[in-house]
Amino acid sequence: MIEFSHVSASYDTETPILDDVSFTIGDGEFVAFVGENGAGKSTTMRLANGLLKPTAGRVLIDGVPTTELRTSELARRVGFLFQNPDRQICCNTVRDELLFGFAAQNRETEAAREQVDAMAARFGLDPDAEPYLLNRGARQLLALASVIVLAPPVLLLDEPTTGLDFRECAKVMDVIADMHARGATVIMVCHDMEVVGDYAQRVIAMARGGVVDDGPAFRVLRNRETLQRAHLVPPQIVDVSLRLSQCDAPALADTPVARANTLDDMTAAVIALATAKES
Repeated sequence: MIEFSHVSASYDTETPILDDVSFTIGDGEFVAFVGENGAGKSTTMRLANGLLKPTAGRVLIDGVPTTELRTSELARRVGFLFQNPDRQICCNTVRDELLFGFAAQNRETEAAREQVDAMAARFGLDPDAEPYLLNRGARQLLALASVIVLAPPVLLLDEPTTGLDFRECAKVMDVIADMHARGATVIMVCHDMEVVGDYAQRVIAMARGGVVDDGPAFRVLRNRETLQRAHLVPPQIVDVSLRLSQCDAPALADTPVARANTLDDMTAAVIALATAKES
């Protein structure tokens, strides 16, 4: 469990980035942080993995403040994916990169090497390749693989799909979804509302260093006030539902579109409505 209790933070002593932020993320959740640039999302991620310490309040991992946890202990509990893989990759081969975390935790065993080879095969990576000769999408996959090969109970992902094409994005998110299905807690910052709508169960919307909404993904992404305050563009299917709800046709008030309370319900309802209009 990760808990923020009245957390404030800044990178200098004068300009607050977060101001009195509180929330709790339970084990096994899939949470997306959304909001415009500068809202405080990436700072929240850095606080959650101990890279940054709060100037006020407390950040707790399983009830223990991050200020009391050693870096090695935080690394075992929380895996972190940077937005730019080039800030994360530091080894000369793919195999060495995947082994780096094991070596840092004194866990470089034969079993670890077997896990590394299996992970490279899963991601379609040549273990002997030089990371910086890989394309942007492959480097992002390598950075993600180097995190999940350690099987941390919590995954913090800062814009995991930035710079990826559709195929690469789908591959990354499918791997992340599989980790979540296996019990990992997933917390990601994401600007792609389609990805958020497809994968996140809960959304925390931020603006100007504070939380402006927190709840089930569908409810948050369909809240017009939240969208306006956080400067968000909803997923297309949600945008369709919002536009339909503004139509003058009284018949829409008692349709599955109006009654939907999940993204899957809304998708099915809009498809059914479109099919009915065509027939």
